[in-house]
Amino acid sequence: MATPNLLLTLSVWLVAGSLIAEATYYRHHRYIPHFFRYGRTGEHPANTENLLPEVSNPVREVAQPGVPTYPEIPEVFHPAPEVIPPIPEAFHPVPEVVHPAPEPYHPPVVYHPAPEASSPVNTIRVFYGVMFDAGSTGTRIHIYKFIQKDPVELPVLDNELYHAVKPGLSAYKDNPEEGGNSVRQLLKIAKKTVPEDSWRRTPVILKATAGLRLLPEDKANALLKEVREVFDESPFFVPNNSVTIMNGKNEGVLAWVTVNFLTGHLYSNTKRTVGILDLGGGSTQITFLPKSKKTVQSAPSNYIARFNLFNNTYQLYTHSYLGNGLFAARLATLGALGADGLDWKVFTSSCLPKKFREEVTFGGTTYKVSGIPDGYAGYKLCYYEVMKVIKGIVHQPYEVKGSSVFYAFSYYFDRAVESGLIDGSRGGAIEVRDFKKRAKEVCNKMTKYRAISPFLCMDMTYITCLLKEGFGFKDSTVLQLAKKVNNVETSWALGATFDYFRNLNIH
Repeated sequence: MATPNLLLTLSVWLVAGSLIAEATYYRHHRYIPHFFRYGRTGEHPANTENLLPEVSNPVREVAQPGVPTYPEIPEVFHPAPEVIPPIPEAFHPVPEVVHPAPEPYHPPVVYHPAPEASSPVNTIRVFYGVMFDAGSTGTRIHIYKFIQKDPVELPVLDNELYHAVKPGLSAYKDNPEEGGNSVRQLLKIAKKTVPEDSWRRTPVILKATAGLRLLPEDKANALLKEVREVFDESPFFVPNNSVTIMNGKNEGVLAWVTVNFLTGHLYSNTKRTVGILDLGGGSTQITFLPKSKKTVQSAPSNYIARFNLFNNTYQLYTHSYLGNGLFAARLATLGALGADGLDWKVFTSSCLPKKFREEVTFGGTTYKVSGIPDGYAGYKLCYYEVMKVIKGIVHQPYEVKGSSVFYAFSYYFDRAVESGLIDGSRGGAIEVRDFKKRAKEVCNKMTKYRAISPFLCMDMTYITCLLKEGFGFKDSTVLQLAKKVNNVETSWALGATFDYFRNLNIH
């Protein structure tokens, strides 16, 4: 926590508004108690204030006769122009004085007062930042609002507005103009949410993930070009390279930054962090901070990523498996991913109810799928089918066999809710064996669960197989399932916002 004499500014910019879509959430958590208490065993501490990353620029302190000195702080030294009694570290009340927003498009700057200058004028500054997540099954907009209550305080994450629309951009591969329209509608939400006088200082950024990675290059580029044109016609600031396809390594690293920032682990003196498991529609990621050198030495070299944050260099184990997201894995299990003859072929699986027959669409392509009417169905046969999508493809990191703590989200969370493992409003901690037990129940009683989803048996079996046979987790490994941490979505979007303003230099 920064001391009262720290002078730091950090600008972050955001977007949002209203649109026909699946859900809009407005999350306000401005004043969060410093010590987060847990409601259940297995949950882990949450960060209390959601502070933005600090910038450290040491300045020599000027001693003044008769003025008490403060303990040395390794980050930044500032002169104390007057005697200031200690203030509780959680909050520092300041007069509500409105101050103009910072100059447009400039990175955060650390201001240092001259030794003879009087105390700086207290100010309140509000910053916005907008991040579009163009996923394989939908496009989401994250609008973050930050408040800096005092120049000597770090900005606080005030709230997030989240909105999602379906389908994803990749569904418009043959009609990029319609893909651009889906983004244009989200920008209307942003115009209604961000104050007009902040528009030209608020950057809009879109990063596409596995949905566009799986497309032919020319079709993906046509969609990106259309989105860039939509951004250019908006009143918001459009940075260079604001519309890109994000590589899988960055997706895992930035999701790790988001979760560890929100849980407070990046501020912990113990250096203890949590790992993340993200299961999307087209790809899946695993990322954690290794405790053992053997984990790093036994991993492929491209599975280790380094980046800088809070004046520390982190070395993470991270990998993204393209084609192993939940929806892509369904098609791979059926033998449909990349197949030809889609007009007449019907792809069958013992993971589906016997009498089930339907057309499913993924990435703008439609497939005919079916159960096996005269065959067998159930957990054992289904497990054998999904094994071929995982075995020999997913690397087992040495360390996950230990006691590392992992947060799991996206479709891990959604399927756990649908199958009744956790409460969707609270999330919760479960063991890997719980996924296995519920997968067996769902597969052996498909008729009961078909109303929820005919693919629930396949999905739960795939998750079980991915965790056990793929990553190598023990049955007793505890996973913290969460859709939100501290009322903010668990995704890479917040980490990507930090990366834009701070340049984490991921390599």
